[in-house]
Order: sequence, then C-alpha cells, then structure tokens
Amino acid sequence: MAAYVIAEVTITDPQGFEAYRQMVPATIAKYGGKFLVRGGAMEMLEGNWEPKRLVIIEFESAERAKQWWASEDYREAKELRQRTAQTNLIVIEGA
Repeated sequence: MAAYVIAEVTITDPQGFEAYRQMVPATIAKYGGKFLVRGGAMEMLEGNWEPKRLVIIEFESAERAKQWWASEDYREAKELRQRTAQTNLIVIEGA
C-alpha cells in the first residue's frame, strides 16, 4: 500500500535550508520516493491551520518511507534540516 510522508516546515535559516533542498532529492529517489508537493502556493479553505510550507512525498509503502527517513543516505540531510527548520513530519498509508 502506498504511503506518504507529510511535512509541515517552517524555515529558520533559508540559506542552510537551500543546501538541504539540494541534498534530499537523490536520497528520496534511492528509496523509490517521489515528491507530490514541494512547497507551492496554499489557500486555506477551512479551519485555522496555516502552515508556512508543506511537502508530500509518496513511497511504495510505509516501511520504505521509514527506511528512507532512518537511512544513512538521509542522515546528513536530515541533520541539516533539523538545524535550519522546524518540522512536523508524519507517515500515513493511503490509496
């Protein structure tokens, strides 16, 4: 079953985060993931949720998504993201 990593990101160091943005695509591709949403214009339709930036990445399974997140391939990029942004990150199974 497909799974999606969903990240709500507030960038605190734009220059450092740009380096992260350059590093991460190859790690995602190595684990079979693909970006569905990577930032972009948002418009609130209901409620009071106002994320600064959303990212949605599709993987073939939740297990594969978790392998990517915990991988040595992603370790350096993840540490950089954690220093340059505040992130809420989940994995969810879906259709």
